[in-house]
Amino acid sequence: MNSVGGKALGSSTVEQLLTVDDAERLAEAAVPPDAWGYIAGGAGDERTLHWNREAFSHFRLRPRVLVDVSSVSTETTVLGTPVSMPVLVAPMAFQAIAHEEHELGMARGAADAGTLMCLSTVATATPSDVAAAAPGGARWLQIYVFRDREVSDDVIAQALEAGFSALVLTADLPVYGIRHRETRAGFGVPEAGVPAIAAARARHAGDEHHALHLLDSGLEWGYVTELRERWNVPVVVKGLVTAEDALLACEHGASAVVVSNHGGRQLDGAIASLEALPEVVEAVGDRAEVYLDGGVRRGADILMALALGARAVLVGRPALFGLAFGGAKGVQQVLEIFRDETENALALLGCRSPAEVVRAHVTRA
Repeated sequence: MNSVGGKALGSSTVEQLLTVDDAERLAEAAVPPDAWGYIAGGAGDERTLHWNREAFSHFRLRPRVLVDVSSVSTETTVLGTPVSMPVLVAPMAFQAIAHEEHELGMARGAADAGTLMCLSTVATATPSDVAAAAPGGARWLQIYVFRDREVSDDVIAQALEAGFSALVLTADLPVYGIRHRETRAGFGVPEAGVPAIAAARARHAGDEHHALHLLDSGLEWGYVTELRERWNVPVVVKGLVTAEDALLACEHGASAVVVSNHGGRQLDGAIASLEALPEVVEAVGDRAEVYLDGGVRRGADILMALALGARAVLVGRPALFGLAFGGAKGVQQVLEIFRDETENALALLGCRSPAEVVRAHVTRA
């Protein structure tokens, strides 16, 4: 691995930063090529990675006019937690590869933008350190389950003690996807700086497998129920794209689901998240909240997801772009681009809040 990236956020950078695509260009210039291969890449031929973005061109918004939009708010709630916009920060591993502020900067940026951050189990900061860095921020913990369950349990216990309010079980990584761009770029998991992986290695000295092969590939649905009953906090299942799995999530007590294909990083050829959203929403009904992850770049994208039944979206790469070129301030600026675009799009759609966006506001192309 090369050294971490990240540059100071100067006035010239601010002038360039109008869109998330601008943030991507600034980020690519700020991080080493091997890190960029991990951040930007997908699995296989990267078809699903591209379909996630392309799917938004398959729908059209249906704006209503002559609606009083003199006062528009982007505020909403997720599992009862108030957030400034229907945009949350998705869990992302190894954030030190993007910037020296790593997850601490991500937490500060999300808190300053008024929204919620999901911290990865394989973060380069501990849950307690993240909580201390942004004490007023809302936080959920994403769960990867190690074969040695005590490693995961220790991370969960620390997070809940530090005020994290929900557990997000990533369900679509029983094995690591085939990611050629990462391999060609020479990316290697920065194990030394990842507390959970270091703990797993310490408990299994001599295991030379890839770090993520330390995870349990035998998980089944009963673990969702176990999480909910043991830890007594809401459980979110992330990484499903079918009605069948959405029904199982509800049956096992999930409070929410995230329609996601892991950002196109796992099974190449899998359905785009937005295309999968309607069937998941229909299956879930009012039994759980539904969120979308994958391909979101514009405020109008967010409204398409809301119109198709999502309560909020999660953004991963865009938030990491902000971290890469500007640390906490860059994260905040990218999230505020989303908030400003969402507010503008709501007004032009004829809605005063995310709650007013309904299925009639969107149609297939």
